[in-house]
Amino acid sequence: MSETLPLCPECSSEHAYEMGALLVCPMCGHEWAPGLGDETAVEVNAARVVKDAVGNVLADGDTVVVTASIKVKGFPQGIKAGTKVRGIRLIDPVNGHDIDCKVDGFGAMLLKSSLVKKA
Repeated sequence: MSETLPLCPECSSEHAYEMGALLVCPMCGHEWAPGLGDETAVEVNAARVVKDAVGNVLADGDTVVVTASIKVKGFPQGIKAGTKVRGIRLIDPVNGHDIDCKVDGFGAMLLKSSLVKKA
Protein backbone atom coordinates (compact mmCIF):
# COMPACT_ATOMS: atom_id res chain seq x y z
CA MET A 1 0.00 0.00 0.00
CA SER A 2 1.65 3.21 -1.14
CA GLU A 3 -0.38 5.78 0.77
CA THR A 4 -0.83 6.01 4.52
CA LEU A 5 -4.23 6.48 6.08
CA PRO A 6 -4.89 9.54 8.27
CA LEU A 7 -5.17 9.40 12.05
CA CYS A 8 -8.61 9.05 13.60
CA PRO A 9 -10.10 12.53 14.21
CA GLU A 10 -11.72 11.35 17.46
CA CYS A 11 -8.94 9.48 19.30
CA SER A 12 -5.88 10.07 17.06
CA SER A 13 -5.32 6.34 16.64
CA GLU A 14 -3.09 5.28 13.75
CA HIS A 15 -4.94 1.98 13.24
CA ALA A 16 -7.67 3.27 10.89
CA TYR A 17 -8.71 1.02 8.02
CA GLU A 18 -10.86 1.33 4.91
CA MET A 19 -14.34 -0.16 4.78
CA GLY A 20 -15.99 0.64 1.48
CA ALA A 21 -16.02 4.40 1.01
CA LEU A 22 -15.39 5.12 4.70
CA LEU A 23 -12.47 5.02 7.09
CA VAL A 24 -13.05 3.23 10.40
CA CYS A 25 -11.15 3.42 13.68
CA PRO A 26 -11.15 0.05 15.51
CA MET A 27 -10.16 1.73 18.78
CA CYS A 28 -13.15 4.06 19.22
CA GLY A 29 -15.50 2.94 16.42
CA HIS A 30 -15.55 6.35 14.72
CA GLU A 31 -16.38 6.35 10.98
CA TRP A 32 -15.62 9.20 8.59
CA ALA A 33 -15.32 9.98 4.89
CA PRO A 34 -11.72 10.15 3.67
CA GLY A 35 -10.26 13.19 1.94
CA LEU A 36 -12.30 15.78 3.80
CA GLY A 37 -9.60 16.60 6.34
CA ASP A 38 -9.84 16.31 10.09
CA GLU A 39 -11.55 19.70 10.48
CA THR A 40 -14.41 18.88 8.10
CA ALA A 41 -14.82 15.17 8.84
CA VAL A 42 -18.45 14.25 8.32
CA GLU A 43 -20.19 11.69 10.50
CA VAL A 44 -22.01 8.96 8.60
CA ASN A 45 -25.25 9.62 10.48
CA ALA A 46 -25.22 13.37 9.78
CA ALA A 47 -26.26 12.69 6.19
CA ARG A 48 -29.03 10.25 7.18
CA VAL A 49 -32.52 11.53 6.37
CA VAL A 50 -35.53 10.22 8.30
CA LYS A 51 -38.91 10.33 6.55
CA ASP A 52 -42.38 9.72 7.98
CA ALA A 53 -45.07 7.39 6.62
CA VAL A 54 -46.06 9.79 3.82
CA GLY A 55 -42.54 10.90 2.85
CA ASN A 56 -42.12 14.15 4.80
CA VAL A 57 -38.62 14.74 6.18
CA LEU A 58 -38.53 14.69 9.99
CA ALA A 59 -36.28 16.78 12.23
CA ASP A 60 -35.56 16.98 15.95
CA GLY A 61 -38.33 18.81 17.84
CA ASP A 62 -41.09 18.10 15.31
CA THR A 63 -44.61 17.14 16.34
CA VAL A 64 -45.94 13.93 14.81
CA VAL A 65 -49.22 12.02 14.79
CA VAL A 66 -49.39 8.23 15.14
CA THR A 67 -50.99 6.78 11.97
CA ALA A 68 -51.83 3.27 13.22
CA SER A 69 -52.71 1.82 16.61
CA ILE A 70 -49.62 0.42 18.33
CA LYS A 71 -49.67 -2.35 20.91
CA VAL A 72 -47.37 -1.66 23.85
CA LYS A 73 -46.00 -4.58 25.81
CA GLY A 74 -46.99 -4.38 29.48
CA PHE A 75 -49.97 -2.05 28.95
CA PRO A 76 -53.56 -3.25 28.54
CA GLN A 77 -54.27 -0.59 25.92
CA GLY A 78 -51.92 0.55 23.18
CA ILE A 79 -51.30 3.92 21.60
CA LYS A 80 -54.31 4.88 19.52
CA ALA A 81 -54.07 6.18 15.99
CA GLY A 82 -54.24 9.99 15.99
CA THR A 83 -52.22 10.44 19.18
CA LYS A 84 -50.00 13.54 18.99
CA VAL A 85 -46.39 13.25 20.06
CA ARG A 86 -44.50 16.51 20.62
CA GLY A 87 -40.78 17.18 20.62
CA ILE A 88 -39.42 14.05 18.96
CA ARG A 89 -35.71 13.29 18.85
CA LEU A 90 -34.13 11.39 15.95
CA ILE A 91 -31.68 8.66 16.94
CA ASP A 92 -29.62 5.94 15.28
CA PRO A 93 -31.97 3.05 14.46
CA VAL A 94 -32.44 0.50 17.24
CA ASN A 95 -34.32 -2.55 15.90
CA GLY A 96 -35.95 -0.28 13.30
CA HIS A 97 -37.02 2.36 15.83
CA ASP A 98 -35.50 5.73 14.94
CA ILE A 99 -37.56 8.20 17.00
CA ASP A 100 -37.12 8.78 20.73
CA CYS A 101 -40.04 10.57 22.40
CA LYS A 102 -42.36 10.86 25.38
CA VAL A 103 -45.95 9.77 24.79
CA ASP A 104 -48.59 11.09 27.20
CA GLY A 105 -49.83 8.26 29.39
CA PHE A 106 -46.94 5.94 28.45
CA GLY A 107 -43.71 7.82 29.12
CA ALA A 108 -40.47 7.58 27.17
CA MET A 109 -40.41 5.17 24.24
CA LEU A 110 -39.01 4.51 20.80
CA LEU A 111 -41.16 4.72 17.67
CA LYS A 112 -40.68 3.76 14.04
CA SER A 113 -40.83 6.64 11.58
CA SER A 114 -42.99 4.50 9.28
CA LEU A 115 -45.84 4.62 11.85
CA VAL A 116 -46.04 8.42 12.23
CA LYS A 117 -46.72 11.44 10.05
CA LYS A 118 -45.64 15.03 10.55
CA ALA A 119 -48.32 17.20 12.14
